[in-house]
Amino acid sequence: MTIHCKAKLFKIGSWTIIELPKSASAKLPSRGMAMVEGTINGFQFQAALEPDGKGSHWFRYNKTMCEAGGTVTLAIEPTKEWQEPKAPADLKKALAAAPQAHTIWMSITPIARWDWIRWIRTKQSETRRRRIEKACAMLKVGKRRPCCFNRALCSEPYVSNNGVLKRTQTTAAKAKRAMK
Repeated sequence: MTIHCKAKLFKIGSWTIIELPKSASAKLPSRGMAMVEGTINGFQFQAALEPDGKGSHWFRYNKTMCEAGGTVTLAIEPTKEWQEPKAPADLKKALAAAPQAHTIWMSITPIARWDWIRWIRTKQSETRRRRIEKACAMLKVGKRRPCCFNRALCSEPYVSNNGVLKRTQTTAAKAKRAMK
């Protein structure tokens, strides 16, 4: 089923973000991350849609098709084929040092690898280090997914606070202040 919608582009730091309308996100198969393919203003793309922590999804826009603040037209379809995630260097190094964990890592699905990578993301370097250690320990004993991980929260620390996309928080905070 193709999902058609218009979405606004906005900036968070140096990133340009496209956030889907909640009505479009509601048609996706998951409140967590979803892989889609389709078109942006007629240009083909495939992307992993990250949850925004408030019931919608977003992705980083890397093309120069539109300026931030503009509107794009999307036609997307969920896909069962997941792109292989790019493992961060510190995780790769830890897996290389733990052959049993690496063997399990290589046997799990791309979506499971996305979950592990999303779970270790954090702003705090010490927390990240501990999560990588714990991930390797869990993988070593055969655990295929991280435990206690809310897949519906935004896990990209550059654009989120407490699991919520910054834009969404800012809008909610402005509305709350306006009501006072």
